[in-house]
Amino acid sequence: MKTYQGSEIRNVAVVGHAHSGKTTLIAALLHAAKMTPTQGRVEDGSAVTAYDEEEVARGATMQNAVAFAEWQGVKINLVDTPGFHMFTHEARAALLPVEAAIVLVNAQHGIEPVTERVWRYADEAGVPRIVVVNQMDHPKAGGGGGLSALIDDLVDRWGRNCVPVQLPISDAQGFHGVVDLVTMEAFYYTPGGDGRGKATGEIPASVAADAKARHEALVELVAEGKDELMEEYFEKGTIAEEHLIAALHEAIREDRIFPVLFSSGLANMATDHLLDFIKVYAPSPVERAPIAVRNPAIDAVATEDDPDAGKSTRKIADSEPLALMVFKTMTDPFSGRISFFKVISGVIKNDATVENYTRRDQERLSHLSVMQGRKAVEVPELHAGDLGAVAKLRETLTGDTLGVKGAEIQIDIHKLPEPAMTYAIEPKSRADEDKLAPAIHKLMEEDLLIRFFRDPQTNEFLIAGAGQPHIEAIVSRLKKRYHAEVTLKAPKVPYRETIRAKVEAPGRHKKQTGGHGQFGDCKIRMEPQPRGAGFEFASEVFGGAIPRNFIPAIEKGIVESAARGYLAGYPVVDFKATVYDGSYHDVDSNEMSFKMAGRIAFRKAMETAKPCLLEPIMKVEIEAPDEFAGTLMGDLSSRRGRVQGTDSKGRTTLINASVPMAEMLTYGTLLTSMTQGKGSYRMEMDHYDIVPQLVADKILVNAKRPIEEEEE
Repeated sequence: MKTYQGSEIRNVAVVGHAHSGKTTLIAALLHAAKMTPTQGRVEDGSAVTAYDEEEVARGATMQNAVAFAEWQGVKINLVDTPGFHMFTHEARAALLPVEAAIVLVNAQHGIEPVTERVWRYADEAGVPRIVVVNQMDHPKAGGGGGLSALIDDLVDRWGRNCVPVQLPISDAQGFHGVVDLVTMEAFYYTPGGDGRGKATGEIPASVAADAKARHEALVELVAEGKDELMEEYFEKGTIAEEHLIAALHEAIREDRIFPVLFSSGLANMATDHLLDFIKVYAPSPVERAPIAVRNPAIDAVATEDDPDAGKSTRKIADSEPLALMVFKTMTDPFSGRISFFKVISGVIKNDATVENYTRRDQERLSHLSVMQGRKAVEVPELHAGDLGAVAKLRETLTGDTLGVKGAEIQIDIHKLPEPAMTYAIEPKSRADEDKLAPAIHKLMEEDLLIRFFRDPQTNEFLIAGAGQPHIEAIVSRLKKRYHAEVTLKAPKVPYRETIRAKVEAPGRHKKQTGGHGQFGDCKIRMEPQPRGAGFEFASEVFGGAIPRNFIPAIEKGIVESAARGYLAGYPVVDFKATVYDGSYHDVDSNEMSFKMAGRIAFRKAMETAKPCLLEPIMKVEIEAPDEFAGTLMGDLSSRRGRVQGTDSKGRTTLINASVPMAEMLTYGTLLTSMTQGKGSYRMEMDHYDIVPQLVADKILVNAKRPIEEEEE
């Protein structure tokens, strides 16, 4: 395979809402570039970037995938991304190694919630955007209002800089081709062909007037802010084609213009023109502004007086010291762990030994490759700006930076959202239990959003992910890849108990069985503490009523009893216990006796201290189209939730609320149903609060009250 310089490379992420045709469009682009003998299809698993068995089974992309097309002397690296709301963290991660994003818009439905979200992500990352209206062959393309309404909606949402550089050629028989508004040529296609069109200078009469008007609007927009172009425009009434192409390229690179194109991935129409557009107008890596980096060694000792200590930039150039950034990890059954990386600077050669700056370890990069979906194509070297992959690195994980020793840098990846849903996971057999931890560890290397831990309170193994389909896919992979079968259950809610009254109680433990007996006697005061304060112990014993060496035993007895709970076996928290009096026996008193006395005093105090249940309250953020806001807020109220406020982003509403965890265990599935799959949510633990009495009564009916057998 040919080695490409940075100026000959285009890195593009394909993002958009689910079912807008991202994977299919990439398959069409690869076929148009003659990278594949036939056009792959999502339905049968032949699409290059739909190789994961779960994705094929579900017909949906769940993680990023990389492919490349060689087109007229340029290498185009394409990153396929998920479009479901619960996997948008993957789409956000895909924006880090690229210089442009194709934002795919469904021709039938227009801009959808995830389309707006990934647009914001690209805006935050400063990534230039190319809007492609896909599925133009659909009978309902253009939606109810037609093409003009769709373009008006793009402008309304994303500003007047969102401007068509093409017009579709459509009639009653369907989508036939596009008009290039830069060269003013028409291109015609045959549905189901190889994606390569026939160019003609004749623009159909049906779109000629619209094409002329939109060409003039494009020229005027490109000329804005450029004096020499404005002069040429006013003098000649237009701009020379070569000047227009150069100025449009610059405007796209600087995020001043968002071009709109039209295509059909499934019918493979206008894909060669899209490849041409990427080649000519998308910025190359060497045109990118220097990347913000930091020196880990200096950054570790940065002071408040110098918050920028260790921060610098690294230019994407072969002449700079070698640096690679790992942006994705994939586990392959045959090749093991595969690390996808971007060459930030320098030139990486096969079999090179580099240092992992993050983990302070050396790695040897053998079998240097570029990925065509799952297939690795070996290359001798990769230049600055290119995307590559290497298998079987020992320590390297996603987010690590590697390079030559002495030129250490660290590139920060986007902070991941917290998992939205947690399930209890239980191995079906002892053999499954032995396989479970290593298998999940491998999946966690591949998907950074997975969490796996044991709840210290309920002793359950918990697995957390982006939502129910995400967790179900994890369970399916555990079975298919690692032969570890598990059962999913809703997790137990980690309730707690506390007190609401200040009380005093005695605790006396006396036992005589011949020989030395047992004697411990104490009096304690218990009082509530602020929420989240935990447990506090104090001693006010004076005059030797209880020897000092027995005081810690009383505390231990109270702590052990509090851990067992009083009402329903949940830990008692947020209280202060003070021992203020008692008595002892010179012979029969010992630590065990006073520990038992502390337990007895605790239980007696709980009888009159107005004990109550506490439940975890979650901080919830819900994002959904405006039309569902009222329904969602009403539903939250029915779940004992409190809406803290709302915010509007375009045509999407953000709802912030506090909701008890017990009411949110199955919320993901219900939200999908209520919003027709267009809503998403995130939640995290916020605080504990008292359970209302009616709800507490139901919990206590099903709970087993702890019983401690003591002899007094």
